[in-house]
Amino acid sequence: MTAQGRKARVDRFGERLRSRGASLSPQLKVVADYINENRRTALGQSALEIAAETGTSDATVIRAVQALGFDGLKDLKRTLAGFLGGVVSSADKMTSTTEQLARDVDASIDFVRAGHIAGIEQVTSAENRRAIANAIALMRERAGIGIFGIGASAILADYAARLLMRNGRHAYALNRTGIALGEQLLAMRRGDVLIMMGQASAHREGVAALEEARRLEVPMILLTGAASPAFGKQAQVVVKVPRGKSETVPLHGVVLACLEMIVFGLAAVEPERSLQSLERLHVLYEDIRRPPRGT
Repeated sequence: MTAQGRKARVDRFGERLRSRGASLSPQLKVVADYINENRRTALGQSALEIAAETGTSDATVIRAVQALGFDGLKDLKRTLAGFLGGVVSSADKMTSTTEQLARDVDASIDFVRAGHIAGIEQVTSAENRRAIANAIALMRERAGIGIFGIGASAILADYAARLLMRNGRHAYALNRTGIALGEQLLAMRRGDVLIMMGQASAHREGVAALEEARRLEVPMILLTGAASPAFGKQAQVVVKVPRGKSETVPLHGVVLACLEMIVFGLAAVEPERSLQSLERLHVLYEDIRRPPRGT
């Protein structure tokens, strides 16, 4: 968005904060200031998440929003989205990230390191451990495993499918876009399970995959970092997988780590299947390496 386009929009949140900020209690002011200083981040956060960032409660967050003249958090977010232009583009995120790092290699290393350390802490929380265990229990009951992911997640879907196959599981990636996804969806069978990597947007490929899963009565495991994921209500299991701060370039390493936790967790509870598959794979490798007869 250009500076001229930004000026054409009315900053209603800023106006209300300036006119009513002085009358807010200290706790309400902390919440209001946080939202003002982290507007794009707040667009993707729940009242509980804002409360955690500000050291308050979700009730305090709602009171602060209402004290500024909004009906609730949704009303506030609509106002912020209208001023900011809604969805943050990849270019905006990259600009925000590089501005923070200021061309400093050490800062770049620390940025990625901190993001992954924080992400691993979250993905291995007690709640997520239970979710991963539930996901593995569900996968054990199913014949095939589809892994859905588009964009950067398409590469992760391929990788996870290969790991699962190495461990003796029938697995397939659902990672094409547009009508090309239709051919991949033909692989889905009744009795399978679907692992979906999805965030807040309900893209058409995800909708199509879930519609086919619904038709075949295939349950879904959702990996998401969104506070309000688009497909959360359709999931039998939800694993929270953070991808970094919403105003910066997303990090995918924690998603990869979570997929590996699920794959190796499944292999650990099915040791015989995994061992037999790996032994067969070794035989195939030897057959491929063996020179053709007569040479």
